[in-house]
Amino acid sequence: MKLVSPIVRQLPDAAVKAVQQLSAEPIHGDLDNAEALRNGMAGCDVVFHSAAKVEDWGRYEDFYRANVIGTENVLQAARASGVRKFVHVSTEAVLAGGPPIRNADETWPREKNPLGLYSLTKGLAEERVLAANFPELTTVIVRPRFIWGKGNTSVLPQIINAVQKKQFMWIGGGRYLTSTCHVRNVCEGSLLAAERGRGGEIYFLTDGNPIEFRNFITALLKTQNIDPGQRSVPLGLARMFARVSESIWRGLDLNSHPPLTRTAVCLIGEGVTVNDGKARRELGYVGEMSIDEGLAEMAS
Repeated sequence: MKLVSPIVRQLPDAAVKAVQQLSAEPIHGDLDNAEALRNGMAGCDVVFHSAAKVEDWGRYEDFYRANVIGTENVLQAARASGVRKFVHVSTEAVLAGGPPIRNADETWPREKNPLGLYSLTKGLAEERVLAANFPELTTVIVRPRFIWGKGNTSVLPQIINAVQKKQFMWIGGGRYLTSTCHVRNVCEGSLLAAERGRGGEIYFLTDGNPIEFRNFITALLKTQNIDPGQRSVPLGLARMFARVSESIWRGLDLNSHPPLTRTAVCLIGEGVTVNDGKARRELGYVGEMSIDEGLAEMAS
């Protein structure tokens, strides 16, 4: 089997070496480079599309270009290269903006007026992936919730930065449940989706039972010798502050990031739990990396 890792941008030599050590061939390019995408997919049976603009604030054109047009380009290259299976890594954020996300499964309709540009464009990307499902190219979507693990370069560094700048506060005390998904479990579920996933279907992925958000984040930060402290802000006040912040930043067309967004409040400031029963039934998904094992790995 040919293993290829198309690299969206120029990465450090260490990252390239890590790809090579996994017996995969790194291909340099980006989501706008159709030739690089086709070359990277040549001879491949499966494409895992995980590239995206994963932020809670920014310009519409940037989100649309990366998350929607980028997905269209990858789908087109997959078809042109004769790829048989396409696994798209999405997010529970496509449900943000509607009722509280509690024990959500794949039957929940995507929000028609999603909260934030990330939620909007990832939902539009899902539409493209589902519409591209044909016998010649089987497309499947996985939705891991709150990806974490050793080497995380997105959520954890942002939280650490906020703590160090004394800008971090628990929202509503942080005493609500959240679903999580260790990066190894994301890989497990994605591989199973490629092997057993039904075309045109969506599968949530988690670490298993939900965990209290405050306990999880405290344990996560402890692996980096960081104490999040006790400061807290009521949920209602956080929501109001996020709305006002977004209005000011949008009205003044500021290039910086507002101190708080409605997307952040929705996805990490209140309970978000999803049900991965479908993946366990249909794919044989287990979620082999436990939260305790993942934390121990990070601490080491």
